[in-house]
Amino acid sequence: MKKHPLTLILQLLSRQPLAGDGYFKASGFVFKEHFFLKKKVSTLLLLFLCIRLQAQQVTPTPEQIRALTPEWKGERSADGRPHVPDRLLERLKAVHLEEAWGILRNKGYQNQFEGDWMVLHPDSVMTGRAVTAQYWPLRPDADKLIKDKGKTEGRIGATNSWPIDVLKNGDIYIADSYGKVVDGTLIGDNLGNAIYAKSARGVIFYGAVRDVEGLEEIKGFNAWIKGYDPSYIQQMMLGGINVPIRMGRATVLPGDAVLAKKGGVVFIPAHLLEEVVLNAEFISLRDAFGHQRLREGKYTPGQIDTQWTDEIKKDFLQWLDANPGKLPMSRQELDQFMRDRTW
Repeated sequence: MKKHPLTLILQLLSRQPLAGDGYFKASGFVFKEHFFLKKKVSTLLLLFLCIRLQAQQVTPTPEQIRALTPEWKGERSADGRPHVPDRLLERLKAVHLEEAWGILRNKGYQNQFEGDWMVLHPDSVMTGRAVTAQYWPLRPDADKLIKDKGKTEGRIGATNSWPIDVLKNGDIYIADSYGKVVDGTLIGDNLGNAIYAKSARGVIFYGAVRDVEGLEEIKGFNAWIKGYDPSYIQQMMLGGINVPIRMGRATVLPGDAVLAKKGGVVFIPAHLLEEVVLNAEFISLRDAFGHQRLREGKYTPGQIDTQWTDEIKKDFLQWLDANPGKLPMSRQELDQFMRDRTW
C-alpha cells in the first residue's frame, strides 16, 4: 500500500538508528544520519509539499492535519486544525513578545519568532488561529495540477482567494509568498474586506499587499507584511492550504496560536498555548509584586532578582489575596500553576 507523505514524515521523525554506522532506517529506507539532522525540517517540508503536488492535493485532510499536530489533545476545527480556546487567545493579547519567545525557547522551540514587519496599525494587537498558505514562483505544469484539483473540489476564483474561503471567526490568514513584493501582492482592499468579514482578524504575509489606503479603512483589519506595491499578483502559484510553512525565521503549522504585535510575531504551537499564557501571567504578577515592594523599600533588588526566600514567597501569597483584581487567571488556575512550578 502506498504511504501518504505525512505518514512517511512521521515515520522519519521516529526513525530507527542502525547501531554504530551513522545511518538509520524508516519506512523500509535507509538514510544517512548527518543528512537527516542538518536538513530535517527543510527536507521534510519539501518532501511533504512535493509529494502532495504529485497527489494533486490542495489541502490536507482532517486526518492528515491531526497527524501533523499530534501533541494537541483538545478540540479541533472541522478541517482538523487545533482549535485553541478563545479565552486563551484573549489573554494572550497581554503577553509580551519577549515572554512568549522566552517560554517557547526554554521548551526547545527556538524558531517561532519573526520580526521586521511593516504593520498597518502598529499599536494594535492581533491573536488568533493560523490558517496557512504556501505560494511558489509560477511553474505552469504544477500550477495546472493545483487548479485542476481545485476545480474538482468546487473551488472558484483566483487561487489567492482560496485560503480566504476556508477562514472562520478567529482565524488569521498566514501566507509564505517568499518575500515577493513587486507583482507579489496577495490581496487588495476587496479581498481584505472578505477576510475580515469571515475571520474578524487580518493577515500576516511574508510578502506584499496592494491598496494599502483601502485596507486601512477596514475597521478592525490589520496586516503584518514585508512590503507594499501597487502592482497586482503575477507569476505566482498556490502551493497548498493548511500546510507547514516557513515565515522567515519561524516554522508555522496550521492551528498554531498567533501573537502579533508591533515588535514582531510569535507563532505558538497549540499544545503550548496554555503554558505560555499561564507562565507569562505569573511572571507579570511576580514583576508587579516585586516592583511595588522595591518602591516601598521592603526588599533590595538583590532579594527580588534571585531565588525568593520563604518569607518573600509568603508575602507574595498574601499580596495576591489582597489584590484579587490583579489576577488575569482564576485563583484555582494560579494555585495549580504554583504547585507545579519551582520558584
